[in-house]
Parts: sequence; structure tokens; C-alpha cells
Amino acid sequence: MIKNNVSSKKPIIDYYIFIDYSSELIGYNIIEKEKIPEILPKIVKFRHHKEERHKKIYLHKIKREIKASNLASLLLKQKIMHIKDNLIAFAEIINFVKNNDNCIIFMSVDNNQFNVFTRLLAIIPHKEHITAVKESAIRRKSMEHQLSLIIDTMLNM
Repeated sequence: MIKNNVSSKKPIIDYYIFIDYSSELIGYNIIEKEKIPEILPKIVKFRHHKEERHKKIYLHKIKREIKASNLASLLLKQKIMHIKDNLIAFAEIINFVKNNDNCIIFMSVDNNQFNVFTRLLAIIPHKEHITAVKESAIRRKSMEHQLSLIIDTMLNM
């Protein structure tokens, strides 16, 4: 079942998928629940880059931190590509969802891509294990919000 907002009863999530885009790029991260305790301490300083007064300095510092902490190795999968290739990114995510039909999956999709992506997602069978939400529906300062800042930051570096 595809949901448009976060429900009050939280199931145990096996995978978290975050889809985001910037002016020219689209990207996604797939994170296993077992890796979250390792990832969260490494991203405590992450904020949305638009909240920063000195964006370039912030992005430069975070870029160094990402390399030093080897954050990319903790992600199950990460891909960043040109926005014109958004269908390829969506197809890869849908293929992952189909291959993990027995797992509960939480997806956060950028507001501008949400309608298109959920229409594609509706094509696959057995979607009861998927919770898809708009990025704006995620509560600020929550674990999901903090994890979504990984791809957001990487797209803006």
C-alpha cells in the first residue's frame, strides 16, 4: 500500500530509500536498518544546506567529513545521475523493491518527483510492504529526516 503521509504506528523497517533531486541531478540512497546505528553518529552535523548562512563553507566541511568517515561504504546503494536519467533511477529502485518483496521498505521521495514515482510504483505487484512519503511529510529532527539529509547534501556538493 502506498501512503502519502507517515502513519502513527511504526512498523519495523528493513530498508530506507531516500530519493532527492537538485537542479541538475537526481540521486538515491538505500540504507539497511542494521547500518543506521553506525550512520547516525556520522551525520549529526548534517543540516539542510539552505539553512546555512555560509553554504560553500558548510558544504566543503561536510564533504571532508563524508570522506573521513567513509559514509558511502555504510550505504547499501547510492547513485547520483543527471536529472534526465530519472527514469533509470526509478527503474533501479523499483527493481530493488521487487527483489525485496518480503521486506518492509520506507521511501522518502522529493515532493517534485513524488507523483511520477508513485505512479510507476503502482505498476508493481505486492506493494503492501512499502510506505512512500513526500519528503516534506517527514518530521524535522527525526531519524528519517536526518538520513534524508545524506543524499540532499551529496547532491549539493
